[in-house]
Amino acid sequence: MELDDIISKYPPKQMMLIPIIVIILALISLGVTYLNTGSPVNLGIEFTGGTLATVPATESKDAVVVEYDKYPLADVRDVGSRYMIQFGPMSDEEYTELAQQIVTKYGDNAEIRHMGPIYSQELQAQVIRYLPLSFILMALVVFIVFRQAFVSLLVVLCALADILTAAASMNLTGVQLSLGTVAALLMLIGYSVDTDILLTMRVLKRKGDTDDKIKGAMGTGLTMAGTSAAAVISLILVSNLLHLVLPSFSRMDVIADMSTVLIFGLAADLFNTWVTNAQGLRWYLSRPRKAARGQKR
Repeated sequence: MELDDIISKYPPKQMMLIPIIVIILALISLGVTYLNTGSPVNLGIEFTGGTLATVPATESKDAVVVEYDKYPLADVRDVGSRYMIQFGPMSDEEYTELAQQIVTKYGDNAEIRHMGPIYSQELQAQVIRYLPLSFILMALVVFIVFRQAFVSLLVVLCALADILTAAASMNLTGVQLSLGTVAALLMLIGYSVDTDILLTMRVLKRKGDTDDKIKGAMGTGLTMAGTSAAAVISLILVSNLLHLVLPSFSRMDVIADMSTVLIFGLAADLFNTWVTNAQGLRWYLSRPRKAARGQKR
């Protein structure tokens, strides 16, 4: 399919139905997870509280499950030559007993990380506070740059759609919300705004036909997207496969989860920038009272 087919073959309102459907599906996924867990995405240990132990894989996973089944065992993950054993919240007495049991068996080869419920609740409060704040500040900056409410709203909606799609992908791939994935979501906001501003600046500030300006911006945007995707794919390969080549390395779970969120977010941004935002601008500038002001022929 050529760029002409993507940009100008179909009316803007008809093309906008596609992103609307995608957003609805993402909201359904987040809603179902919320009804099942009380959160739109599955929360990691940083937000639920608990204990994460990393130990050498000297026995089968089933044996590990049996050994620690009297504790609130949440997950046992094989990361190459080691197991990552996650436990839910427990009392101080249970934690002390668990830590002693692990240290006695594995000694210095074991790593134990404990997250208390108070700290976890504070982290949840910070995410709830700062993620919306980042959208508000971003919207203010975009409005100051363009001074047009509809154009600014398009940029904000595209960024929001990217985050919703990336969050829904976390539910589909089993990635939990952690400090690393929160950072990935915040990075996606910045990347989304960058590509949308590139498109909007080209369309509003340059002379010529709207469709031609969108195609010109798309060439630059696709190059940016390809470069970013190549970097993220490299992270995915290294974080997931390096431990298979070099057994002394363990699977890099934080980087693997972050890169998974980023690759879905980049795919969503590619779609929302060059369909949602582009078609929104086409419709906006095709209105008779806006055509003369928005297009400088």
